[in-house]
Amino acid sequence: MTSPLLLRRPSPWIALACGAVIVTIALGLRQGFGLFMRPVELDLGVGRESFGLAMAVQNLIFGLAQPFVGALADRYGPGRVAAGGGLLYALGLALAAFVSSSLGLTVTLGFLLGLAMTGVTFVVVLGAVVPMMPAGRRGAAAGIVTAGGSVGQFLLVPATQIAVDGLGWRGALLAGAGLAALMVPLALGIARKAASGAVRTAASADAIPLGAALRQAAGHRGYWLLNAGFFVCGFHIAFVSTHLPAVLSDAGLDPGIGARALALIGLFNILGSYAFGVAADRLRKKYVLSWIYFARAAVMALFVVLPFTPLTATLFACAIGFLWLGTVPLTSGLVGQIFGVRYLSTLFGIVFMSHQVGAFFGAWGAGFIFAQTGSYDAAWTLSIGIALLAGLLNLPIRDVPLAQRARPA
Repeated sequence: MTSPLLLRRPSPWIALACGAVIVTIALGLRQGFGLFMRPVELDLGVGRESFGLAMAVQNLIFGLAQPFVGALADRYGPGRVAAGGGLLYALGLALAAFVSSSLGLTVTLGFLLGLAMTGVTFVVVLGAVVPMMPAGRRGAAAGIVTAGGSVGQFLLVPATQIAVDGLGWRGALLAGAGLAALMVPLALGIARKAASGAVRTAASADAIPLGAALRQAAGHRGYWLLNAGFFVCGFHIAFVSTHLPAVLSDAGLDPGIGARALALIGLFNILGSYAFGVAADRLRKKYVLSWIYFARAAVMALFVVLPFTPLTATLFACAIGFLWLGTVPLTSGLVGQIFGVRYLSTLFGIVFMSHQVGAFFGAWGAGFIFAQTGSYDAAWTLSIGIALLAGLLNLPIRDVPLAQRARPA
């Protein structure tokens, strides 16, 4: 028998709060994985390329499974999907605490965590929250949910470093598993049937079959440009979050500076995510997206030409943090603006898959470059170049809603 909790219309504000906390836990734990690289390398004798491969597999699975998980959320409701993702997240972290090889890391931190995160991050949570909000507040709501990931990064990355220092990397993973289990009851806050009145009302103008919506997206050039731009975003996020602590450690800085830099990225992205979410409601989204990518290129270029010091690491973390996930409310907002919100989880899930393919190359590719050259210089140069390209790709997107384009006919 279906629980009444899954049938009634949830409060938008409760859904917003629960969704933001779910993302806080899921991404807060995930952004601290880079802190495990050196302890795991020393304990298991695996190289950075192997650890980077596990993170790359995580990002790849996170992306490849996302459209299918998004479709499940559109069909069966996001609450069930989020609860399953939370359970799998806890299981993956618990099993990772007992691995003894690079293969074990790839299976647990890679495959299991990648699959788990599809159910407890932006695609499913935004697909639950955004359609319930008034049209003029959807961007701000998306920004708040996105900022939840940054709150988690600010709070949980330092906590992860403390846990690694006090409990060892295995104990820290077990502690993370306990925290991840809290996402299961929180999933009740975004639980609803996909065919509920809330969604039907919000999507009445977009009541077309899923296959037709997919064909519309496939035939829209702007949809592919969004995919290409979000690929670059994924590359940046995975490269910096996975390798920045090692970059700073190689420069002779204390490991705590790397943890502090990741925490500062999260802190400043709280402001950035909300600011860009509000901008999504007030400004033309594609232009703001282009500005973010151009600004990333400038920030990275300044960072690599200056000496690596505690001060430059702090300034870089603050600047890149402000730009960190501001692309999420803008990109998801463009998808919803052009194609409607009825199948937002599915259509944004496909775009997010591109993001995670980029993340695969950001996590693994930077490790490969380091293994081949002994330096991250080429990885930084590549990151700057593709940031400029992404800024250019977003400019020609035709962002007129399809419903308005079809109306004159």
